[in-house]
Amino acid sequence: MEHPTPVLILGGTGQAGARTAALLRQWHPELPLTIAGRDLGRARRVADELGIATAVTTDLRRGDLGLPADHRYSAVVAALWDDHLNGLHYAQRRGLPYLSISSALTDIAPEVVAGSHRTGAAPILLASHYCAGTVVLAALHAARQFDRIDTLRISAVLDDQDTGGPAGRADLLRWSTATSAGMVRRDGVFTWISGPDAQADVRSTDGTVLPAQSIAILDVPSLGLATGAPHVRFDFAVGESAGRRRGEPPSFEVRIDIEGADGEGAAISTSSYLVHPAGQCPLTALGIALGTERLLGLRGDAVTPGIHTPEALLDPAYAVERMAEAGAVFIDAPGDS
Repeated sequence: MEHPTPVLILGGTGQAGARTAALLRQWHPELPLTIAGRDLGRARRVADELGIATAVTTDLRRGDLGLPADHRYSAVVAALWDDHLNGLHYAQRRGLPYLSISSALTDIAPEVVAGSHRTGAAPILLASHYCAGTVVLAALHAARQFDRIDTLRISAVLDDQDTGGPAGRADLLRWSTATSAGMVRRDGVFTWISGPDAQADVRSTDGTVLPAQSIAILDVPSLGLATGAPHVRFDFAVGESAGRRRGEPPSFEVRIDIEGADGEGAAISTSSYLVHPAGQCPLTALGIALGTERLLGLRGDAVTPGIHTPEALLDPAYAVERMAEAGAVFIDAPGDS
């Protein structure tokens, strides 16, 4: 599909936005991009490095984003928190696909309601999952051998030196302020838990155990509804990663534990780690790039108007191939957690 108009990347000078742009340029060399940021000089530097890219400044407090009326785009990607929802409204008024990553489970209601007001306008991809949906897709890929899934647990380690730039740190603060409770699926019911019930341990790839707790994250309903698993939990630890304990940069670590049955009804289980030696940003950017590629119709069928989540649009096998290309690896883990 031809895209003579560029993709507008809000927050395109940030860590996730700039990496997303680089991936899109790598995959689709002729795809025009517009890098939007508060600092025009920085946006121009990112755009110049990419090629076939322009730079603009935006004001998320304005309905027109502070952009000239004659500017045209093929999609709007919010690689930062679209706090006034003006990026979404801008896309809706122009019938453009829209992707966001920062509303999270705690802030998703305004986005969903806004999206429902113009359901026929264009597709909206809500990718406010951990690492923009890549963990959900990795878990679904790991689940492909199961005929029935009874329990699915995600255990993530975020290195405390790998929380991202200012926007990423602000997101973490906002989410922790919104709630200290976690959401799990228990006996088929999505349930809020807190206190000791929310506490857990997460075992790192080198065997180190870190204190963690269940968090309110979109991965839980996405995985529960995609797999039918009656028991789903996402435990999150912030601390020193295995990479940093080895004297290397902070690493990304997510453990995926699945229990269920095969096609003959025999009980089976699998435990594995998804690891990236360069931390969480490469996989976050990958998730955004995969979603953008899909929304633009550059891979797969045309996406219908309405609200979508990553697992509803993206092929887990293809996503895992892209993860491997980006430097991620899967490691078998002991079954005990």
